[in-house]
Amino acid sequence: QVQLVESGGGLMQPGGSLRLSCAASGFTFSNYEMSWYRQAPGNERELVAAIPATIGIADYADSVKGRFTISRDNGKNTVSLQMDRLKPEDTAVYYCSARALFSHYWGQGTQVTVSS
Repeated sequence: QVQLVESGGGLMQPGGSLRLSCAASGFTFSNYEMSWYRQAPGNERELVAAIPATIGIADYADSVKGRFTISRDNGKNTVSLQMDRLKPEDTAVYYCSARALFSHYWGQGTQVTVSS
């Protein structure tokens, strides 16, 4: 059974930091590109950051470049998103995603709220 379980969301003041984690199971983690998406109320789901299955360069949305960092640990089957210098516009539900050629899995999402 495939599972992607996000954790680490919450309420943070502008300028603060949060670290999201996603624990994966039920598939061969190292074969999958891992990504974080987010969806704010009234908006479409958008890609925040992606990291390839093997050697490669991570990709970021322009709105988070220089503030967010995605990383993965293939030994622990986890992917993380370090979010620094948070802004109110980062408020959204954040989803972990695993994608391979014929498969695409989603986590249940974790809420991030940036507000003073």
